[in-house]
Amino acid sequence: MCTRVMWRAAGQPVVVGRNMDWKQSLGTNLWVLPRGVERVGVDGENPLRWTAAYGSVVATAYDAATTDGVNERGLGAHLLWLAESEFGERDTGLPALSVSMWTQYVLDRFATVAEAVASMEAEPFQVRPQGDERSGTWSTVHLAIEDAGGDSAIVEFLDGKPRIHHDPAYAVMTNSPPFDEQLEHLKRYEGFGGELPLPGTTQAADRFVRASYYLDRLPPAETPAHAYAALLSVMRNAAQPFGTPDPARPNISATIWRTLADLTNGVYGFESSYSPDIVWTRLDAVDFDRAARLDLSAEGLVGDVSGRYEAAEPFAFESA
Repeated sequence: MCTRVMWRAAGQPVVVGRNMDWKQSLGTNLWVLPRGVERVGVDGENPLRWTAAYGSVVATAYDAATTDGVNERGLGAHLLWLAESEFGERDTGLPALSVSMWTQYVLDRFATVAEAVASMEAEPFQVRPQGDERSGTWSTVHLAIEDAGGDSAIVEFLDGKPRIHHDPAYAVMTNSPPFDEQLEHLKRYEGFGGELPLPGTTQAADRFVRASYYLDRLPPAETPAHAYAALLSVMRNAAQPFGTPDPARPNISATIWRTLADLTNGVYGFESSYSPDIVWTRLDAVDFDRAARLDLSAEGLVGDVSGRYEAAEPFAFESA
């Protein structure tokens, strides 16, 4: 129910797009979250604890979870749905982290994908799922991260164990099936070693193929603005229109918003499917010493909104 695509090419900024597909409004707002904040991963026994080393600009769900964002060092992180996710039974010998904070943990602590992967391998922890009473769903998700150097990693929990796929070539992520199966599925199609024509449905496996195909064929961009427009063309091709086309598959949801991050130049863009206007935040124009919120329901939001954030008490993450 989501799509993430990273584009890296010589002489161009590293840009990444993400579609958020969901069956209802997430009450999303944009937040500036500051450095130096001490966080606790769960309310229960043996929580993961850390102090935010970097400030970030993030998109929330219900102002209770970070679903997407980028930090001041050019690291991006994106939480997407994966029905096969299985986080396992609680092992109190490992520190625990609520899934609502998983994206934020990465943005708070790391400047590069390599740092994040090394830390996750050396200092394992458990991500703890939680239910969403608003939608009646359980949080089965996986995480994509990328950095200003063009590195990428996909992190999934299957059978209670983390699986980390780390390679700059891993530029596309959607939803089911798990990532290794997506890579095998891709090989069946023209342009990737197979003979099948480009698929056209909005199912996750088809979106994975289509996004990969069009990403590989993007022409060089002469300016950052052209790079943004080019990547947005791929994201819109992988988007889901309003409505549910197949009642037998209600988990295929409409695209309610998308983000675009320029990791090289520190720009974070947001486009609501309910608005004709795109807004963007320049990370060098916000104050990472204090929390601030941009109410996305406010009237007249268009273009550079870096100065429209208002100081606010940081939101409280929901605990698993």
